Amino acid sequence: MTEHAHDRRVTIGVDTHLDVHVAVALDERGVRLQEIRVPTTLAGYRQLERWAVGLGSVEIFGIEGTGSYGAGLARFLRDLGERVVEVNRPDRATRHRLGKSDPIDAEMAARAVLSGIATGTPKAGDGTVEMIRMLKIARDSAVKTRTQSLNQIRALLVTSPAELREALTGLTVGQLLDRCAAFRPGALSSPEAVARYSLRLLARRNLRLRTEARDLKAEIHRQVASTAPDLLDAFGVGPDGAATFLLTAGDNPGRLRSEAAFAALCGASPITASSGKTTRHRLNRGGDRQANAALHRVVVVRLRWHAPTQAYLARRLGDGKSKPEIMRCLKHYVAREIHGLLCPSGSSAGVIDRGVRAA
Repeated sequence: MTEHAHDRRVTIGVDTHLDVHVAVALDERGVRLQEIRVPTTLAGYRQLERWAVGLGSVEIFGIEGTGSYGAGLARFLRDLGERVVEVNRPDRATRHRLGKSDPIDAEMAARAVLSGIATGTPKAGDGTVEMIRMLKIARDSAVKTRTQSLNQIRALLVTSPAELREALTGLTVGQLLDRCAAFRPGALSSPEAVARYSLRLLARRNLRLRTEARDLKAEIHRQVASTAPDLLDAFGVGPDGAATFLLTAGDNPGRLRSEAAFAALCGASPITASSGKTTRHRLNRGGDRQANAALHRVVVVRLRWHAPTQAYLARRLGDGKSKPEIMRCLKHYVAREIHGLLCPSGSSAGVIDRGVRAA
């Protein structure tokens, strides 16, 4: 490192891809220094880190796609003690104005960090929550494929020979699967034999996936219970909802600065939509939609069984609020409570009870 480079403060922007990462370095004044392309291997990560350190005192790395292609690089740099910030990809207006290339995207990532636009801390992805994420991906896939196979069985029955269709009419789902799985079609020399053969394959696939999904659900429950037992104790939050909230927060929930930040991440915060003399808010359509759906399910359960929530509903209906407006408020309260359970040092549990009574 030269004497001049030793005093230089460097910001690195990285555009990530499956096989190659492209990085661009800027100094503290925003002057473009150099760019580099490295493979997405451990050796490539080391090469990028050595290159950055050789340019000066590295203050921060801005990485696109820290939850996908950039996850490995972000973990590697974080383990070395480097500061890593998650950068959103450039919007269309910026790309139309400046063009689209990997070095341009990497430079825009560095400028977003240097200007203070990009400040989000990426998920750690190296703990129990990452394990839950992988298990949940496998279970969701099993559940989806199981549903598809059942729908295909029903579709085959619609066009199957009348005798076979009538023999399977009126059965419950469990009975239908057991009956089809026990078929012995024999030689595939007629439409009925082929129908029986196809139904047997689909039924056995469905039953196998049911067992697989059940085992995965039990393992997810065990992992969630060991990671956040207080979350499972919250009214209306089951293992699947708890897993969703954990995945939204990540292995490092401390990256969420406040209850409001978590509510916005879940798409449960109001967004100002004022114009001229009109002052109003609109529904947040952004954020993690899976977390938003989990919040909705919790609110539905509490409206049915939770006395403080029911009292809140009655009071706000008396104030002239509509039920959708009330549910949006309740989702925000639940998000505050979940944040308190995920980050006990930032706030306390039980926010929903205090919120519905005070509102």
